[in-house]
Amino acid sequence: MPEIKGRDAVAASVGRLRKAAIRSCYLALALLGSVLTSVRPAKAQRAQLEQVIQRKVLPNGLEVIVIENHGVPLVTLEVTVRNGAFTQSPEYAGLAHLYEHMFFKANDRFAEPDEYVDRMSNLGAVFNASTREEQVNYYLTLSADSLDAGLNLLVAGFLGPRFRADELERERQVVIGEYDRNESSPFFRFEQETGRKLWGAQWSRKNTIGERDVISTTTPEKMRQIQRLYYVPNNSVLIIAGDVSPTQAFASAERIFGPWKRGPDPFVEAPVPAVAPLAGPQAVIVEEDVNALTVLVQWHGPSVRKDEAATFAADVYSDVLNNPQSRFQRRLVDSGLWQGVGVNYYTLNNVGPISVSGQTTPDKFRDAVRALYAELRATMDPGYFTAEELAATTANRAVTTQLGMERSSEFAHTIGFWWSVSGLEYYMKYVDAMAQQTIGDLQRYARTYLLGKPHVIGILLPAELRRRMNLTERELLLLGGVR
Repeated sequence: MPEIKGRDAVAASVGRLRKAAIRSCYLALALLGSVLTSVRPAKAQRAQLEQVIQRKVLPNGLEVIVIENHGVPLVTLEVTVRNGAFTQSPEYAGLAHLYEHMFFKANDRFAEPDEYVDRMSNLGAVFNASTREEQVNYYLTLSADSLDAGLNLLVAGFLGPRFRADELERERQVVIGEYDRNESSPFFRFEQETGRKLWGAQWSRKNTIGERDVISTTTPEKMRQIQRLYYVPNNSVLIIAGDVSPTQAFASAERIFGPWKRGPDPFVEAPVPAVAPLAGPQAVIVEEDVNALTVLVQWHGPSVRKDEAATFAADVYSDVLNNPQSRFQRRLVDSGLWQGVGVNYYTLNNVGPISVSGQTTPDKFRDAVRALYAELRATMDPGYFTAEELAATTANRAVTTQLGMERSSEFAHTIGFWWSVSGLEYYMKYVDAMAQQTIGDLQRYARTYLLGKPHVIGILLPAELRRRMNLTERELLLLGGVR
């Protein structure tokens, strides 16, 4: 499946790459992929998805997606809302996440503190929520014979939230606690400072955790404004996945979620401003008490609804370079220049970032960075990519898509993410589109978004090491060939 990528992927490759584990994963997927592709044509992937995914739009604009899977007698109910960091002006930075916490508080049906979550627990539901750059999702998994009871519980949080002042104060402290835990990591400031450089005036629309002062001073009125703008059925999708009859599921969804009233298009009322292109290369050095020297290079990548074709090429390009058997890994990691290095494109509608990140040692740092930029430029050379590498990448993605469909709860999360970011049709054709990528497509993507393009290079290292290395931001740019 197309990966749900982003900060987690960057963090994984920044400081936590383990070459042996990556190698074994790739070899296992390659073996399984070769078996599957030998018996299944690429087009069969979409046909299979069409068999298990059914869709309907209710009169109030709510899209309902039903995924039938009778493997276990459970059902996952999820509502995904097109909200998240991308809707946040600076004065709302972090409030999409705070709203997520407030969803499980008092509402018109469950008016007392903790009554709502207690009812979910009494029903035996496992429930949670998450906030990302371009979605917020709420979900619960419970016994399949409790479908209607679960839907009635879930809809209550959308129909009549109370935003009690006492509960808002309590959840504000919970979210500040999350902020504190994030802030305790040396990678937090690294991410924040490189993010500010990369996104400029639109940083609040990429910064899911938000700003401490905004979170600490928010009001119920701001919560209601978020609800009014974004928490409307025509900006949401209901996913019902598991041991259900589609006919029954659609009927229950319409009966229970039908009273949720349609609202104006939130992105007409509050348009999301475009991300301004980077004016030129930038560098940032962050000093923290860490045990390694970490490098992160980022570019503005494609926006999925504006340059869809480039997003498929971006994933193939990244996958090929991340394969431990690739020339990229042999030249950079097997040579000893880098302890680990990874390439990632995070698919988003409002400019997805491209990241190359890894760790090296002080004595090899300068040679390692020069070699990294040189190897990226070399991807334009004839013969750098092979047809066999592209085929293996396609097979591996087909396998992960298949595996991702096995567990209904995870499949529901995947569908919700792609519905919000790109539209479900993108996900439906993903494997087929990956299989159609050519070497020319990969090189066109690299020329358009990476090579010679403005970017941000960030370095995380101890202050004493920086002094010993006499490292400056100007030198970082020179190492990348900027004059």
